[in-house]
Amino acid sequence: MLQRPPPQSIPDAPGSYQFLDQDGRVIYVGKAKSLRQRVQNYFQPLDALMPRTQMMISQAESIEWIQVDTDVEALVLEYSLIKRHKPRYNVKLRDDKSYPVLAVTVNQPWPKATVTRAARQKGVRYFGPYPHASALRETLDMLQKSFQIRTCSDLKFERQRRLGKPCLLYHIERCKGPCVSAVDSGTYRSTVDDLCSFLKGDTKSIVGKLNAEMRSLSSQLEFERAARIRDRLEAIERVVSKQEVMIEGGVDLDVIGIVADELEASVQVLHIRKGRLLGRRGMIIDRVEDLTDQELQTRVVELHYGETPIELPPEVVVALDSPDNELLALWLSNLRGLKAKITVPKRGHKRSMLSMATENAKDEMKRHRLKRASDHNARAKALTDLANFLELKEAPLRIECYDMSHLQGTNYVGSMVVMEDGITKRADYRRFRVSVPKNDDYGAMEEVLTRRLVNYLAETAIEHPEQGRKFSYPPNLLLVDGGKGQLNVAVRVLESLGLTGKIELASLAKEYEEVFRPDRSDSIRIPRSSPALFLLQQIRDEAHRFAISYHRQLRGKSALETKMDSVAGLGPKRKRAIIDYFGGIAKLKKASLDEISAAKILPAPVALALYESLQKG
Repeated sequence: MLQRPPPQSIPDAPGSYQFLDQDGRVIYVGKAKSLRQRVQNYFQPLDALMPRTQMMISQAESIEWIQVDTDVEALVLEYSLIKRHKPRYNVKLRDDKSYPVLAVTVNQPWPKATVTRAARQKGVRYFGPYPHASALRETLDMLQKSFQIRTCSDLKFERQRRLGKPCLLYHIERCKGPCVSAVDSGTYRSTVDDLCSFLKGDTKSIVGKLNAEMRSLSSQLEFERAARIRDRLEAIERVVSKQEVMIEGGVDLDVIGIVADELEASVQVLHIRKGRLLGRRGMIIDRVEDLTDQELQTRVVELHYGETPIELPPEVVVALDSPDNELLALWLSNLRGLKAKITVPKRGHKRSMLSMATENAKDEMKRHRLKRASDHNARAKALTDLANFLELKEAPLRIECYDMSHLQGTNYVGSMVVMEDGITKRADYRRFRVSVPKNDDYGAMEEVLTRRLVNYLAETAIEHPEQGRKFSYPPNLLLVDGGKGQLNVAVRVLESLGLTGKIELASLAKEYEEVFRPDRSDSIRIPRSSPALFLLQQIRDEAHRFAISYHRQLRGKSALETKMDSVAGLGPKRKRAIIDYFGGIAKLKKASLDEISAAKILPAPVALALYESLQKG
């Protein structure tokens, strides 16, 4: 039961506060200009609070807070805690798509351009996002013709450098050939800078520069080189023609449109650089906390700019005046390293752009509502039916399923997959290497379950929940793949750890899709047409897939290592060096004899013996 802290114990200062549940898990993070005033607002009669706040307070067991000096520090702290703990009752951002961006690795001696969806990395410049990967790859293809910077992997770049031969892209004039020093570092870096300027929207200066170079070459009767510049200009013009001019005057800004209902919000962010629409990003927000429209807008800005890999603009256009806008502007200025501002346009081009973003968000919300209605209802019915069939105390909002995989007792592995609210949660998947000495499925299952639940008990005993915790949230239903034997193993593990009655158990036998429960001699036959059975099959099959993929990975690695061990003259140091050079055993297996020899790590006879050994079978 959550106890109200004495008012005098709460500082009247900015900071962040956290509500924790009975397992010590952070379930809500907030910020406040005055912690004392904000925290006291939660301790009212429950019927005076908003419904979602009532639910959060009813599950909270304790409250903690961290005091800081300024409102901006409180905002930064709140965001970092939300990112670390992913609290259940804070709004959650879900991209309606995973948008690709164009990354330029300016932190490398010879930068490259690549299409990626990965998280932001320090020292890399990002441009976009683009709605479709195909459109981005087409753009990159045309930019290669114009700027000729490399797009190869670092491994391939190093391989060509060692061989002293450029790849095909150099010969067809899509790359300047830095791998063979066909271009000096200064010239190449200048080309990379031109590419980055172009991607930021500065097309006029790049086109002017190339036009001047083309005219100069023509006047010197260098017509062939001038023709190449002309072809580059045509490629640039094709890229520019696809970028719609939105605002005259060459402004840089982002425009955020938001449309919300009681459950979710649809967000569309338009990225405008030099007056042109360079990309957009769509998001869906889960409204799991009670927020006003202004507070929701603040959350959207926090979540988007805390995660986006692209460079921040000097201006962000939003729809609502809010007391937090000035605070957000200070935060964005700190992130950007230069001044940034939040504006609410009343008329003109920016207002028109805001209307466009809002209309896009509204259209996306309509599509999402249709999908949400069918998906949410189906999941809710499946979980409710499952609770009824298995006679559970409540619907299993978190299900964990375990499976084992091996080949004649070798490379034994176990998998744990997680489903929350009827949706697989890949971030919580875990895999285990098992140490049982022989073909012993029961022993393997006992080891995996024991390791998982011992970690759970250890992490729930941690005094400070901000320390690293991967297993601190217990399942509502622990499902094992198999029959009564596997279920009895799970029962035995729970008894040994004092968790009997605290975690529900079941097993699913594949042959007849029978479900077994503790203290029940007969099996439970869930109707074949029931969504509850489909839910169990889905998570069981996912656990099986996850276990087999890990087992195959280890088996393949073990087989290749065995082949390498049989090569005369290939000791531990040489073995490690050649694997590191190619970036892994799998990539080494695909290498040609010339590539292995070009590494200059192994004597010629050893390189030949290794190549032949890896190609057998």
